[in-house]
Amino acid sequence: MKRRKFIRNASLAAAVLSLNKQDALAALINTQEYNFLTLRDSIGIFTEAGGTIGWLNSDEGYLVVDAQFPHSASHLIGELKKLGSKPFNYLINTHHHGDHTAGNIAFKGLIGKVVAHNNSLINQKAVAKRSDKESEQLYPDTVFTESWELKTGKESVKAHYFGPGHTNGDAIIHFQNANIVHMGDLVFNRRYPFIDKSAGADIGNWIQVLQKAMDTFDRDTLFIFGHSLDPEKIIGSQADIKAFQNYLSALLDHVGGQIKSGRNLEEILKTESIPGVPEWQGDGIERSLNAAYQELNQ
Repeated sequence: MKRRKFIRNASLAAAVLSLNKQDALAALINTQEYNFLTLRDSIGIFTEAGGTIGWLNSDEGYLVVDAQFPHSASHLIGELKKLGSKPFNYLINTHHHGDHTAGNIAFKGLIGKVVAHNNSLINQKAVAKRSDKESEQLYPDTVFTESWELKTGKESVKAHYFGPGHTNGDAIIHFQNANIVHMGDLVFNRRYPFIDKSAGADIGNWIQVLQKAMDTFDRDTLFIFGHSLDPEKIIGSQADIKAFQNYLSALLDHVGGQIKSGRNLEEILKTESIPGVPEWQGDGIERSLNAAYQELNQ
């Protein structure tokens, strides 16, 4: 198994583009190295460009969570093939954004089923149509509204939907026997998140989604996050989920307080750090402030 160092900047940049600026980013990310790592019980992660990929090497074949971009998905496929000649049975998309689904097309003719929440499929089709990239998509062919379950080899997999958060179609994937959970972009670990209001993001409900996750999974659960400030901290614990929940609450409190004080959006966007959660850093604080302002003024 080949291990390469984590990239530091592409993950959030990819999330921001949300399918529409993939070509501009491609030249940047083509030269970046990737990391292919086993966590436990034949389950691992892959990072290169975009949201963290999860994978399962079961006796019956491979299951992959998210697909990044075509070139990085092909690197993942190559690494998995080194583990044995097995079918690629399932690809699950945690949500529709381009840094999680643009690589679906690399699995065309290879994958058995592509799974996602129904809203994720709707969003992916809508964005692809707007950006004239419909021919570059491999859409989910299996969708669910509340949950979806699978037994493959020794592992039981369950996809949960707890309501709108980062988008209105975010799935949480639980590898039950290994007790590993892929949170997709429902957690941005210590870096400012992308909050996609155009796809039904809801900060207030996102806070409740994270609470449901903490109530559903236990303190021994190992969590995979879509993005992080420190690229080596895309793996974390329930404490990291609680910390991000605190960030979202602090964001709403701060923007709500600014609105009550009579400040307009231009003035609010001058905020350099969200009070009470200084560990959230990186670029893109304006996205959080804009999204919170929009939500509180609806």
